[in-house]
Order: sequence, then C-alpha cells, then structure tokens
Amino acid sequence: MTRSWDWATGEGLLGLDDLGEWDAAFERGERNLGTAAIGLAFNCPLEDASPRIVRATQLPDTEQRGFAFTAVGTAARLNGALTPELYEVLRAAGPGRKSIAVNAVDDALTFVPFRDLPPWLKRWAVYRAVRDKMEGRWLRGGGRGASSGAGRAPWMTRHWWNGESRTSRA
Repeated sequence: MTRSWDWATGEGLLGLDDLGEWDAAFERGERNLGTAAIGLAFNCPLEDASPRIVRATQLPDTEQRGFAFTAVGTAARLNGALTPELYEVLRAAGPGRKSIAVNAVDDALTFVPFRDLPPWLKRWAVYRAVRDKMEGRWLRGGGRGASSGAGRAPWMTRHWWNGESRTSRA
C-alpha cells in the first residue's frame, strides 16, 4: 500500500514513517517538515529519527521549528532518552522560560531518568527546582513558609485541630 502525504497542508504527516521520504522532502524544501519530524518521532527508532529532527530544529520557519522541538519532547516521552545530538540542540536553544525549547526541556526532565541527563541539564533542573521553591515562598507571603500560617486569613486559627473552631477568631 502506497501512502501519500500532503506536504502543502500537512495532512497525514504525523503518520510519516519513511525516512527517505522526509529526506527527499527536505531536499525539495517542502513545507511542514517540523510536523513530519513529529511523525518520525512517533514512528521511527530514535537513532534513525534524531538526525532529521536536528535538521528540522534549524528550519527558517519559526512555527515549523517549534514543531521540531515538539518532536524532541515527543522522542523524550516515548523513548525515555535522547541522543547526544538532541541534547546539544536543546542546549543551543537554551532551557529558559522564553526559549522555543522550553517544553522539550520540560519533557526531557520529566521522562528521561535524572542519572541519564547530561551535566548541564542536571544543573538546570536543580536551578529550576530552587527557583520554583523560592517563588512559591515569595507568593505565600515572604520567606515565612507554609507552616507558620503565611497566606492564611487573620480570622483563621492556627490550632483548629485541637478542638477550636476553624473559623473562630485568633
């Protein structure tokens, strides 16, 4: 059974499993190569799809480049690992909040075991955990922490579990 993919509209490209077809479309300069890279991440072994996903992350079209980074995250989700080339692409794009790769980095941190991450991504994970903890404390009312009653309304008692009414005045 021969399949045809509509490169102009992207129809059916998430089912792409032919590496040669992706290579030929890349040489022709077809649209929707980032979408097709997601299809490769779904349907091909990581080692075979990785070089094509890396090429897709370098596309000039920002939207398709974003789809290519979605393919990186998909590969991390499905395989629980990434290739060194894909880690380098993530590092080059930057792991920060304003990066095009932010979701792919989050997927790598979520689905790849910590021991298998490269050192730079381990450092980023620790930095992000500390930053999120500090932001959480700041949002709860300074550095007081949740155990000291920060964020609680003033009419709530601190020791309602000792028989006092939860809404009695303190």
